[in-house]
Formats: sequence, C-alpha cells, structure tokens
Amino acid sequence: MKELERDLGLPSVLAISTGAMIGSGIFILPALALEIAGPAVIVAYALAGLLVVPAALSKSEMATAMPEAGGTYIYIERGMGPLLGTIAGVGTWFSLSFKGALALVGGVPYLLLLFDLPLKPVALGLAALLIIVNVIGAKQTGRLQIAIVVVMLAALGWFAAWSAPSAQSANYANFFDAGLSGLLAATGLVFVSYAGVTKVASVAEEVESPGRNIPLGILGSLVFTTLLYITIVAVLVGVTEPGSVAGSLTPVAVAAESTLGQAGVVAVILAAVLALISTANAGILSSSRYPLAMSRDLLAPPSLSKVSDRFGTPVPAITLTGAVLLLLIAFIPILEIAKLASAFQILVFSLINVAVVAFREGSTEYNPEFTSPFYPWVQVFGAVTGVLLLTQMGPVALVGAFVIVVGSVAWYFAYARSRVNRSGVATNAIRRQVNKNAVTNVVSATDEHTKEVLVAFTKDVGPERERALVDFAADLVARDGGRIVAVRFDEVPDQVPLTDDVTVQSPSDLSFEARMSAFADDAAVAIEADEIVSHDTKHAVVNFADKRGVDTIVAEHEPLRLQSRLFGDPIDWVVRHAPCDVILVDNLGYDEPKRVTLTGATSSYSPLAVSIAERIAAANRGTISIQHTTEESDESDQWEVINEYRTDLADVLSVPVRTEALFTDGGRRVYPDIVVQPSPDRRIRTALLGTLSSTPSHNCTRLTVYSHASRRPSVGERLLERLAF
Repeated sequence: MKELERDLGLPSVLAISTGAMIGSGIFILPALALEIAGPAVIVAYALAGLLVVPAALSKSEMATAMPEAGGTYIYIERGMGPLLGTIAGVGTWFSLSFKGALALVGGVPYLLLLFDLPLKPVALGLAALLIIVNVIGAKQTGRLQIAIVVVMLAALGWFAAWSAPSAQSANYANFFDAGLSGLLAATGLVFVSYAGVTKVASVAEEVESPGRNIPLGILGSLVFTTLLYITIVAVLVGVTEPGSVAGSLTPVAVAAESTLGQAGVVAVILAAVLALISTANAGILSSSRYPLAMSRDLLAPPSLSKVSDRFGTPVPAITLTGAVLLLLIAFIPILEIAKLASAFQILVFSLINVAVVAFREGSTEYNPEFTSPFYPWVQVFGAVTGVLLLTQMGPVALVGAFVIVVGSVAWYFAYARSRVNRSGVATNAIRRQVNKNAVTNVVSATDEHTKEVLVAFTKDVGPERERALVDFAADLVARDGGRIVAVRFDEVPDQVPLTDDVTVQSPSDLSFEARMSAFADDAAVAIEADEIVSHDTKHAVVNFADKRGVDTIVAEHEPLRLQSRLFGDPIDWVVRHAPCDVILVDNLGYDEPKRVTLTGATSSYSPLAVSIAERIAAANRGTISIQHTTEESDESDQWEVINEYRTDLADVLSVPVRTEALFTDGGRRVYPDIVVQPSPDRRIRTALLGTLSSTPSHNCTRLTVYSHASRRPSVGERLLERLAF
C-alpha cells in the first residue's frame, strides 16, 4: 500500500487548523447567536472555546500515537471498535462536507455586496477549483491555506483595531437578559465554530514531526482563534445598534460599514470570502481522508484507498468528497443540514474523549508522544459537556444526528461487518472486566456451602436412574458434610381427595425408602427419604423446598415436545418459582465421572455451573474441560480475551483444567463423561434448535444449571456481556 508524503510543516498545520475554524463561525453565526443571547454572545464564544479544549487535548494525544490519515475515524475505530468507527467516519465525513458547502454558499452573499452574481454557480465554480487543488497535492493545499489565512487575518485585524475605539458601552447593557438558557443555547450554536480545530489530525499521516507539530498546531490555533472570535464579536456588538445585525447574512460587513466606511466593507468582504474558501478548502482536504482510512480498514470499498502515482494524493476519495460537495451546493438547503451535521460533530467530540480513556485503560500498545494533562477529568468533562451542548441544538438537530447514526449502522451491517474481524480497545477492556468479575464470582461460588439438596422424583425412573441422581447429589454435599432429601412426588387428580387412603405408604414407597437407605450407606452421606402426594406436583416441589430451606433442587429433565418447549412445562414453572438453585439432569447415568465438560457459554460461565463442575471433578478425582459455543472466528482479540479467562479460571479451581477443545489421550479423542451447562438464554431458539453446545454428539449425562434469581446477573450486565462478545 502506498504511503502519503509527509510534507506539511507547523505553519501549514496552524494554517489548516485556523483556516478550518475561521469561516462561518465569525462571518455568519454571530448574527444568529445575537438573536438568542444578545450581548452575552461574547461569553458564548468564550465558553464554547473552553468546552472544546478537552477534545483538542484528546485528539492531539491520539494523533501523536497514531499519525495516520483519517483522524477522528481512526481514533474512535481503534478505541471503540469498527461499528462506532463507521459511525464516526461516515458522520464526520458528511459533517465536514456539509460545512464546506455551507462555507462556500455563505461566502457568496459577501460578494453580492459588490457584484451582481448568481449565488449557486459561483459557489459551484469555487468548489470545483478547490477540488482540483486538493487533487494536485497536499503541499499545494498547505501553501494555499497559508496565503489565505495571512490575508484573511490581516483584514480582520484591521477591522478589529480600527473599529474598537468606536464601540459604545450602551450596546453592552442588559448583558445577560437572555439568561442562562439563552447563553447555553447560543453556546451550543457557536460551538460548531471550533469544530475545525481538530481537522488537521485527519491529515496527520502527511505532517512532519507529528509528535510536535500536531499538538502545537491544534492547541495554538484554538487559543488564537478563541481570542480572535471574542475580539471580533465584542467589536461587532459594540459598534452596531442593538439588534441591527441580528439575522443578517453579512453581519461583519454591516459592522465594518459603520466604522470604516466602504474601504472597511471591501476589506471585510475580502476576508470573508477568503475565510470561507479557506474553510471549504480545509474541509475537502480533511474530509476526503475519512473514506481513505475507512477503505484501508475494509469499512469502505477498496478503490477509495488508492493513492495517485502522479500526485501522491487519494484521488478517488477526493473525487467522491467533491461530488458530494457539489450535490449539496446545487440541490440541498445547506444551512439547515450544516447545523444538523454540526450537532453530530459535537457527539463525535464526546466520543473522542471516551476513546482516550479506552486507549489508556486498555491493554493494547499505546505510546503517544504527547499526553493530555489532568487525565481522566478533562476527558470526563469534555464528554459530559458535549452531550449537554448537543441537547441545546434543538430536536431537529438531534433527529438529524440520529438519522446519520442509523445510516452508518446500516452501512456497517450491510457492507463492513462481514469484512472486518477486529474489536476496539474499549470492547476488549469491557470483555476483560466482564471476565474478571466472572472469575471473582466463581471464587465466591466455590466457597459457598451446600448443606442440603432436594432430589425430586416426579415419576418412576427405576433404580439405576435413581442411583445416578442420588450419587450426583452426594457429590454436591460431600465437601460440606451436607445431606440429601430424596422425595417421591405423586400427583393425583383434583377430584381425588387427599385422604388417609391416598397417603398410606405403598409397597413401592417402602421399596423406595429401602433403596435410599442402601444408597446412603454406599455414598457415606445422610439421605432422608420421603413421599408426598398432591394435586399439583410443581407446587409441591417448590413448597417443600421452601419449607425445608434446601440449597438446591435436583430433578430429571427429559426432552420435551415442541409445544412444551415453546410454551413451558411444569419443570419450567419450578425453575421460575423455586426458592433456590435448580439443576435439571438429562439422566444417562452417573458412574464416577472423570471427564467433566463445561459448555454452553458465549463468554464467561455461570459461577454456579463452574462450582458444580468443580465439585463433581473433585469428588471423582477428575478433570474439567472448558468449551465455548462461540465459533472461533478470525477475530484474534476476542479469542485472546476468552483464552485469558480460561487460564484465570483454571488458576482459581482446585482441580486440573483442560482448555483444549476436547479431551485427548495420546492424540485419541476422548468424550466427556458428563456435561455441565448454564441455563439457555433464549427459550424459543433452544426449543427449535436444541441445546446450544459445542460438545460433540455423545451419549452422556447433561446437567443444566439454573441459578436462583438472587445470583443471576442483571439485565444490564447480560446486555453488556452480549454486546462485548
């Protein structure tokens, strides 16, 4: 893959960043903000400049760690994952394109003060010229940017210096009449004036000495532009009659005419046109790098990552961006759309701050040459205030940002998802934390005592299967010296009264108690046998467990008909209403199992399932094999986290743990003796497809573990785990 030439020095960086900001923010927006906040618009500009500092610091840090084309997209994609990276890349690309088009359309009204020109044809001609300049090369773009910024600043400096003495103190009266709400609304509006401060990071791959020039360029241009904005707006308010420029398309020209006459108007027109062309030029330069970076990461078609042999620039990406710019100018009311895109830019700034935290706290290699001070408080402040400002943009802006997000998500799932196999730093950090908590919970579960287990026989299963259930229950309580309560539950029709005739022990009952006594002698644990007759077995089981205060219910669970699977069966009711844990056994025998397999988990295992597997293996001097239902994809990051979890789990268990896919003996596959799995998450899917398991089809007893509601993870925890894995 061809690399971009590093030929943008500090002057070009400062010019690109400053030129990207000084445009609509000073020549168009003050008139709109004055209508909202009055003279307090001066404070609004200062506050907006302050609130953008966290994003500037965060982006400067990440740009020195990853000086690659793509800027915001690169940082959010690497930190938050390809889905959010797609949202950031597509959204910011459109945002910058919208703002570039707005700058060109907004600059033409200043020209109309001198010339009778058609607005859209002129804007389209300027856009085409800038597209050609960007195709020719970044060096030419940087040099043009320097020239534009120098002339523009000279004109604005003359206006401010010569107009300031004419400011009238009366124009600043009733400074805060609009109140806090008006101030915040104006701040939210003018915040977009600073959105261009980090544009230079998108061309970081073409910056000389990025560790030095990028932070200096971003932070230096931000400080300078903030002071310039405050000065210009303060002069504008001071030299014009209150309300005279509110809503004007050319507010700075109106102010200049009142103090400098026609010469001042000409100077301001020159500055405005150059500034807005500068904004559009920087917008094309930076926004075209987003398709380039996304293409390199397989989130966009590969043709967009091609770099021209002749010019050394990404011609396809620039051409696509230019085409979008021309269409916007020609057919769409650009001012409203630019405001919508700017609202999304505020959201992206919040994500930038979160991405820094993800990189710092994650395990990936991250070595920035510049680090943000006061971490993480600066990032938290920037993320929170960004969201608050977003709420000040109004419902239309919020809906527009939502549409962009939905469109980006649709593109990701339709095109990119099948092509990428990586996760963001934040995703892996969340995965590791989820697994760390799971291991901690396993330690707690294995330390718990199991004093009494109810083995519920709801039908006649025969001596062998009875013995299997009792032996399993004995392994559960043996460590803690517990006992087993083995109960036969007989159900009689509702019309049959529960009289003494019904409750008298039958020969079958006596035989059952004799077998339990013999089992107790063999198992060396206390077994209490009982029989209960009721009209409703499921209620009887739950009521008995509640009355005795047992720790666990063990019962057989045979394959059900489809109707029972979909709409529930009696044992499902027991699971939902039991006052304790429930273990359902697909009973194919239990004869000193040596090879215990944990399966059925998409990430971490139920702590109770792990604890039960450990008790079985320990009681029978066996081993545990760990398996996952997630198919091993090409996403190495996810499987690295899963393997770390398996290793950590093995470290805290008291029995040998195998982490290979299957038990093997001298290269020969050995099937498990017993499988332990957590309860299925989705009833319908399990009903239709069967138990989700990566265990090969083999006849062995399977235990399905249902933890009591008090120890189950919350909805939020389950959702977090689902999203992470």
